[in-house]
Amino acid sequence: MNLYKRAIDVMPGGVNSPVRAFGSVGMEPVFFKYAKGPYVYDVDGNKYVDFICSWGPMILGHGREDFIEKAKTYLAEGITFGLPTEIEVEMAEFLTKATNTDMVRMVNSGTEATMSAIRLARGYTGRNKIIKFEGCYHGHSDALLVKSGSGTLTYQAPTSLGVPADVIKDTIVCQYNNIEDVKKQIESNKDQVACVIIEPIAGNMGVVVPDKKFIQDLRKLTEENGVVLIFDEVITGFRTGFGSISKDFEIEADLYCFGKIIGGGLPVGAFAGKREIMKNLSPTGGVYQAGTLSGNPLAMKMGLDILKYLKDHGEIYEELDHFAEKLEAGFNKNLKESGVKGKVSRYKSMISLFFGDFDKIKSYEDVKHADTETYKVYFKKMLDRGYIVAPAQFEAIFLSDAHTEEMLDKFLEDNLEVLKEIAANK
Repeated sequence: MNLYKRAIDVMPGGVNSPVRAFGSVGMEPVFFKYAKGPYVYDVDGNKYVDFICSWGPMILGHGREDFIEKAKTYLAEGITFGLPTEIEVEMAEFLTKATNTDMVRMVNSGTEATMSAIRLARGYTGRNKIIKFEGCYHGHSDALLVKSGSGTLTYQAPTSLGVPADVIKDTIVCQYNNIEDVKKQIESNKDQVACVIIEPIAGNMGVVVPDKKFIQDLRKLTEENGVVLIFDEVITGFRTGFGSISKDFEIEADLYCFGKIIGGGLPVGAFAGKREIMKNLSPTGGVYQAGTLSGNPLAMKMGLDILKYLKDHGEIYEELDHFAEKLEAGFNKNLKESGVKGKVSRYKSMISLFFGDFDKIKSYEDVKHADTETYKVYFKKMLDRGYIVAPAQFEAIFLSDAHTEEMLDKFLEDNLEVLKEIAANK
């Protein structure tokens, strides 16, 4: 019996997260066993260049010996105590300084971070309604599973069964990049909106880049109306640059949610913000939030090692931006040469290749017209050539410091061959 048959007998769909199911590319999932540098290896020993990087956190590649040796000592010191530790304080001091915030609460996932930040915003403002944007995914908590992205977009399930109507009645959905839509909703719900939560660079409907003015106007609008602005930086935090992406927009949010990279590959999340808001959290305030394993020492030590390394090696971000620029230029050239219709969307080192006839990619309305059938063929052909890209059209390509120029050159050569094959079979 193969692994997939065993898996589907004991796990729904054979996976622990829907995006791993490979359903949108018409395949059974590939099971992986080992990773090193820029490569991942499946259980049959096949090697692939990894353009998923565990959906972002493996910014330095896999299995670096210097970090592995440190991790061994951390295991010997203790994995978790359920009690306060010095390393939690060190991580909090580092994170708040790096993100220009006052206080932080560690959690165990991005979903926990966004869910808790919204509860905090409601408790702080005394309001109930929240605003999110079409195609933005902020985890699987009930109130946020409304026109969300990532797996729900892939499987065309903008909501979820099991979410009562009463839970989402206070969730208002606006169009990404449309400030007039937000203005209208805030005016229509005067003094009722607690927060606006947004992916500052959308990464769960593929990469969709906001207009800088949209983000700046959103900050101004929320300030004028006493609305807490939450940046969901589970993907962008420490990925597009060291710290928060907010400095790129020349604004500051009220609360930030982090994940991925800050755990060094372990399941970690955090939310941080201004002291006047954060002090409302239990045990100093009336907004309850807790987690037995939050801030566990193993994750804190490994995460802090990565963050300190990134701080000391800012050239990594320049390298990743250069790699993404190279892919953007190569994809555009290959699309033109092959005649396959598509569009590249990129922000710094976050990049997506969409298939379809696009004028622009600015919102959920745009990306939902993507040609997922072509992507399905593209994915399989690239997999056969030894590359693992996202098994869904609506995800980003992630790059790491372990990738090389030569590797990207070969990737683009194979990309062109695949696009030509696709064009020939149209």
